Amino acid sequence: MSTGTLNMASLLLQRKEGRQSNWIKLYEENKGKRALMDTSSSNALVTDSAAGSSAWGGGVKVPNGSLNVNADGSFNKPILQKFKDAGKSVGCVTTVTITHATPAGFCVNNKSRGDEYEIAGQYLDLKFDVMMGGGRQFFSKNKRKDQVDLLEKYRKAGFAVVQNRDEMLGLDIFSKKPILGLYAEGGLPYSLDAARDTKIQKDVPTLAEMTQKTISLLSQNSKGFVMQVEGGKVDWAAHANDAAGLLYDQIAFDDAVKVALDFAEKDKETLVIMTTDHGNGNPGLFGNDKNFDRIQKFKQTNDWILNGINNKFTTTQVIERIEAAQGYAIKTAEAETLLSSYTKMDGDGLYNPYKLPFKQLGLIQSNYISVNWASMDHSGDFVELAMFGPGSELLKPFVKNTDLHNLMLHVTGVGHV
Repeated sequence: MSTGTLNMASLLLQRKEGRQSNWIKLYEENKGKRALMDTSSSNALVTDSAAGSSAWGGGVKVPNGSLNVNADGSFNKPILQKFKDAGKSVGCVTTVTITHATPAGFCVNNKSRGDEYEIAGQYLDLKFDVMMGGGRQFFSKNKRKDQVDLLEKYRKAGFAVVQNRDEMLGLDIFSKKPILGLYAEGGLPYSLDAARDTKIQKDVPTLAEMTQKTISLLSQNSKGFVMQVEGGKVDWAAHANDAAGLLYDQIAFDDAVKVALDFAEKDKETLVIMTTDHGNGNPGLFGNDKNFDRIQKFKQTNDWILNGINNKFTTTQVIERIEAAQGYAIKTAEAETLLSSYTKMDGDGLYNPYKLPFKQLGLIQSNYISVNWASMDHSGDFVELAMFGPGSELLKPFVKNTDLHNLMLHVTGVGHV
């Protein structure tokens, strides 16, 4: 999350709903502590998510691509294992795959973040209390190369496996069973697209709902709990230069922030930390307010638009699809540029398996919504870090990402700075 993402999400909420984001409201009301954080990895100024999360999770900067594994092959014990050993309940919640780099950085040691099939198996032995998100494909017998039915293994190991919103909401908070929640084959759908699809809404819980349920489950432990909550699709949207995907998923993350803050305000014994592992795309609002206001009425993301186009479309059909989804009519020449990309399928962007023209649509779209992008990848920016609750008084104005590992251990009494 680049700072422009945080800023624009709050501006969008102000213009659309007349309210500030919960994160910025914390600053506005002077209720929390604020800092800048360095996000570099051991081998690069620009980190990837594996090294970024491992800095928090293992307390040591590791090379990009690694999960708590140093350049010499040695391991750093992940923080949720430390908290679990101390008797606390632990868990992770995300809108991407639960085996993805950010949750995994709090949980496991693995030399390659890309081996999500192996990470899915590592979680089984750890028996963490709650793991929720997408990524069913990494647990399913018919999707794994080894054809191991991991879902059945989890059930036999005593896990409650839930695969839709109703099953999640129906979980007994007093049950002692560890929970595995998988609500999509890959990452969860974008929040804006879900808002227009009743089937998605029935099948897939929101990040705020997952956060609320997980807090209810973990907070039953008298020794306390630690959980990581990630709005991972914000990152994916930034890689796609998808402004609607980005901002509405940032707002969905902000809704989860409110759940955590409300609990902490009432509980008075819980520290909430809000940050990001790195910037991405460095988007910003440049120009016309009225253009930016168009985003208020968007019905679908760029992801939805581009995945529904093929090389048999006419320029008129492209123009009509975008106008129906986002309320503005692009020019014929712009539609031709998009269509030409469907003949060679060589589009940019990290999470873009079909090589769709996300970059081209983002450039075209900037003329209509005044949101521009610097890149389709991570940045080396220092990032926003906020804290609320006991322990927040220890936050210094500028920290390294690894500092958070020791701070979390210190404030919980599990370790010392």
